Amino acid sequence: MKLLILAAASLVAGSAVTPPPAPVSVASGQTPDVIYVPTPPAVVEAMLDMVALRDGDVLYDLGSGDGRIPIAAAKRKQVRAVGIDIDPARIKEANANARAAGVTGEVTFKQEDLFTSDFSDATVVTLYLLDTLNEKLRPKLLAELKPGTRIVSHAFRMGDWEPEKEETIDGRTIYYWTVPER
Repeated sequence: MKLLILAAASLVAGSAVTPPPAPVSVASGQTPDVIYVPTPPAVVEAMLDMVALRDGDVLYDLGSGDGRIPIAAAKRKQVRAVGIDIDPARIKEANANARAAGVTGEVTFKQEDLFTSDFSDATVVTLYLLDTLNEKLRPKLLAELKPGTRIVSHAFRMGDWEPEKEETIDGRTIYYWTVPER
């Protein structure tokens, strides 16, 4: 069952300010399965640390919102970073943020459905979805990603797939898995 999607919270001077909820309109006729809530900068950095981001990585951020994770990755290392989000407003915002950060040559944002997108060339996948969506996405991740691909999730687990690492940053938990050999 799809969740009613609400407008995103924005950050002002480091504190969250939530506007009144409003439905999100998506041109493709699909609606996002989660509300957009930005990952705090300290958590973004910890996620990139946890996956040991390195030059040459191909990072996909599934449900990329404003693009902060792909942008941070591109600023940190020589990577190709791709954000996938179903909401055209988030894609527009992410592209504007990439221009402002000067990383448009290193990042790409795609308006696509996570469950039909091809991200099989990823060496790193980042997520901030829900437990139920992570569980639904897990078979695709395990079937299509190369063994050794690193996955990190902000706040949400993947059912009975136990994380290899877990860390709490400013009260927020991140989880790490590696795609196993088949």
